[in-house]
Amino acid sequence: MSNRTFTMIKPDATSKGYTGGILDQIVQAGFTIRAMKWTRLTAEQAGRFYAVHSERPFYGELVNFMSSGPIVAAILEKDNAVADFRQLIGATNPAQAAEGTIRKKYAASVGENAVHGSDSDENAAIEGSFFFSGLEIF
Repeated sequence: MSNRTFTMIKPDATSKGYTGGILDQIVQAGFTIRAMKWTRLTAEQAGRFYAVHSERPFYGELVNFMSSGPIVAAILEKDNAVADFRQLIGATNPAQAAEGTIRKKYAASVGENAVHGSDSDENAAIEGSFFFSGLEIF
């Protein structure tokens, strides 16, 4: 079990000014930020990042959305990081997310759900290395 996970604050949340509130909630939940950057994905980069979903009907819409504005990418550290972060962000559908979770507070819909969180230790490592070199992780 790893103690690191990866997250992105998505374009819907950054455009609405939720970045600070989301980061505060992450830190208040006991996570340490080990790497972070504000960037914007090209459609090609978003397509590579979400390649695992390339056969799904929502893939094109997802790529367009994720390249529509700035995102904040971050590597977070905490014991049991992946599972604890998944609990903190809540269900993909904000209508089904528990009270107090990031998605319940900041997400508008399944498609515009404010944050991405890795679903496994393996994916956390892959996703983190997509955005950060070893020199950028502390």
